[in-house]
Amino acid sequence: MSVSGGVRRFGRARRWWVLLGFGAAVTAAAAVGGLGVRGARQEYAGLEQPAWAPPSWVFGPVWTVLYALIAVAGWLAWRRVGWGPALWAWSVQLALNALWTPLFFGAGRYGLAFAELALLWLAVAVTVERFRRISGPAAGLLLPYWAWVTFAGALNLAIWRLNG
Repeated sequence: MSVSGGVRRFGRARRWWVLLGFGAAVTAAAAVGGLGVRGARQEYAGLEQPAWAPPSWVFGPVWTVLYALIAVAGWLAWRRVGWGPALWAWSVQLALNALWTPLFFGAGRYGLAFAELALLWLAVAVTVERFRRISGPAAGLLLPYWAWVTFAGALNLAIWRLNG
């Protein structure tokens, strides 16, 4: 086996390990978001909600898909330019993502959760813009997430107004 063949094989393997790392990062954000938050389904069901609010069972499957898209988007951006400003933006939005659940469900601070969600929306916008400059597919993978954060913001605002 040639040295260059071994390096290429290691490089290919490394890319997949890094993808697993991005998956671990979004899994950690989801786990951190859920720490100390028990009974979120019951709390959500007990809130006065707008007629267009989805049932609680929708959130799990939606977030599973969105977290996978977020991980792959980060990985695609990393493959193009390595770690840099675009992935710092990705990290900031992920940290803000993790904060929302404890604010909304854990603390019951619907107004503060809405304000935090507005910051998250902006952070996702910055991430999409930075990713767009280096990888169209990476930016595109974040668009469903950005749409969902927009919807979540409207829902958060409605719940805050109805239960405040």
